[in-house]
Amino acid sequence: MAQTPDEPLTLTVHSLPRLDQASADAAASTRAGRWKMLGLMLVCAAPVIASYVTYYLIRPEGRRNYGELIDPQRALPAFTGTDALGQAVPLSSLKDQWLLVSVADSACDAACQEHLLLQRQLRETLGREKDRLDWVWLRTGDAALSDPLKQATAAARVLHVDAQALATWLQPAPGQKIEDHLYVVDPLGNWMMRFPANIDPKQAKRDLDRLLRASAFWDKEGRPQ
Repeated sequence: MAQTPDEPLTLTVHSLPRLDQASADAAASTRAGRWKMLGLMLVCAAPVIASYVTYYLIRPEGRRNYGELIDPQRALPAFTGTDALGQAVPLSSLKDQWLLVSVADSACDAACQEHLLLQRQLRETLGREKDRLDWVWLRTGDAALSDPLKQATAAARVLHVDAQALATWLQPAPGQKIEDHLYVVDPLGNWMMRFPANIDPKQAKRDLDRLLRASAFWDKEGRPQ
């Protein structure tokens, strides 16, 4: 009986099925969608990240900052004020700009007027960056504003607010009154700094310059329309 000669063992390699064009396009679209979603999340988170970067990078060792940093920061409250036309204005609508805030009775005595003048001058010294910071006067009490005072504060955001409600948000340093300070609010709507009573304008300007410089890459003048 004839024997079949030994044959070497052979392996047959089957190629994997190729993705059709539709499947390849779908996979590419999924990857692109994930990248877009990641990019969108980063864009949305950028201001929040930047606010923390600004807060911690300008927080110096050995107290280089003049104003007192508020920790934890306090968001703009939910109550409303009243503008010069008698219209209700939510305080939360002031966000998206840096704010330099003062508080005083509507009667506004000589000390109040001097404080408002200093507030305006501080903003003006910022030069081309001044449009990134709003001058805000939160006035209390029932007195009507005099015409000279209206003219002097024409460039300010002047809102009449309830003093008790305001005291739940802004607070003075121990031993001081709420009217003694200027307060800084960031574009996210957080009260984050309080300047001392009997403020030194040069040192306050240095802090404002540093804040605006540190946030320049994400904060632009004006509010979204």
